[in-house]
Amino acid sequence: MPIVDNAVYVDGKRTADPKNLDSTYEIMRERHGMAWIGLYRPEIDEINSVASEFGLHRLAVEDAIAAHQRPKLERYGDQLFVVLRPALYIDETEKVEFGELHVFLGTDFVITIRHAESPELDAVRKRLEATPDLLALGTEAVLYAILDQVVDEYLPVVDGLQNDIDEIEDQLFSRDPAVSRRIYTLSREVTEFQRATGPLVSMIESLKHGSDKYEVDVELQNYLRDVLDHCVRIAERVESFRVNLQNALQTNATLVAQQQNEEMQAMTQVSLDQSEQTKKISSWGAILFAPSLVAAIYGMNFEDMPELKWHLGYPLALLLMVLCSTGLYLVFKRQKWL
Repeated sequence: MPIVDNAVYVDGKRTADPKNLDSTYEIMRERHGMAWIGLYRPEIDEINSVASEFGLHRLAVEDAIAAHQRPKLERYGDQLFVVLRPALYIDETEKVEFGELHVFLGTDFVITIRHAESPELDAVRKRLEATPDLLALGTEAVLYAILDQVVDEYLPVVDGLQNDIDEIEDQLFSRDPAVSRRIYTLSREVTEFQRATGPLVSMIESLKHGSDKYEVDVELQNYLRDVLDHCVRIAERVESFRVNLQNALQTNATLVAQQQNEEMQAMTQVSLDQSEQTKKISSWGAILFAPSLVAAIYGMNFEDMPELKWHLGYPLALLLMVLCSTGLYLVFKRQKWL
């Protein structure tokens, strides 16, 4: 249903719950009250109806219809058009889901257009209705309460991102190969969150600067200052998240390079060890080959071999084997092959 809540307030008190927009227009004119119309993903007809009744600027209306706008605050005469990006942290997927809220503000009307479930504007309305003195300050009080609610809903997102970054810092030194993808993914979430929260500081400062010109109540200015302080702290923390993730990415790259170097060194050492073993095997093979060659030659037993009938032939053959093996052993030992 496009119309979520629709009420007319007089002196901060809810005096009527019109069934349709036409009744709202009529009652607010009769009672000189303030209309607060809450729309959820409305059709173009509903947007055109309120635009025609309250004289909303064409450009702001086009933005509300098109949606997918960046956070901003625009003033058209005595009207304000505010775009906010509320956020919700999903712990299971480590994702930040962003909504979009458009607020049209005039002297006697507030129109809120939500394109997602957040923020909880019903809680905002109940809070203001429970404090009629605050609501009696006018439409600026509604805008303050909406800003306060959106900023409050940012806090669980900040805590969730902080927890993920703490886990990444622990994960970095465990050599988990999945940490790189997690850092990249979380960096995108932080960047999007920064785009949603960053403009709020300048938006609220702009509201404060125009407070005197548009005769905003002093107490309401104090409330806005409190919201601004929260926004500044959130912006600072989000910026620190971005820096921490950049450092984590650099640290991870360093650790990966170090691990690759260690693996290369280990492979090189294995290759060296294998080379040493090959040298030893080759050396002993050569040493054993020499006496085997002598024995093979003298083992042929041909009659033409004069050493066969020589009494010193056998000892000489053994001596030749020993000398060849010893000579080769000393050569290989000097070359440090053995």
